[in-house]
Amino acid sequence: MRVSTVLCVLAALVVGVAGTKFAQSGGWSQGMADRPAQLAPDDPRLNTGDKRIVLLAAEWCGYCQKLRKDFELADVRYTLVDVDTERGQRAMAAIGAHGVPVTVIGQDIVHGYQPDQIKDKLAPLRYRL
Repeated sequence: MRVSTVLCVLAALVVGVAGTKFAQSGGWSQGMADRPAQLAPDDPRLNTGDKRIVLLAAEWCGYCQKLRKDFELADVRYTLVDVDTERGQRAMAAIGAHGVPVTVIGQDIVHGYQPDQIKDKLAPLRYRL
């Protein structure tokens, strides 16, 4: 075997062992795990705490209307934010959403009309969708 081949194999082994130890120690996220995630100033989660609900929706959206009707029938208390307003656009940008509806339940975000996911997130708040 050539010397260069032997050196490459040894280097790969060293990097593999070091990489494994690095990953087991928490990797790059080690120092960040202690810090809470920073939310953008217009992120709706800043105002929801653990129990409040915000619905980002549009008047023209059929799924938004259906979800609002579901919420009304289940007596879900929520705040409606129209995405066609400046406030709504800032909120959508803050959470990286591109479509509606977006439901923020506490610190959880459900994108789109996902009744099963929303139902699961509402259950601890004693809502039955």
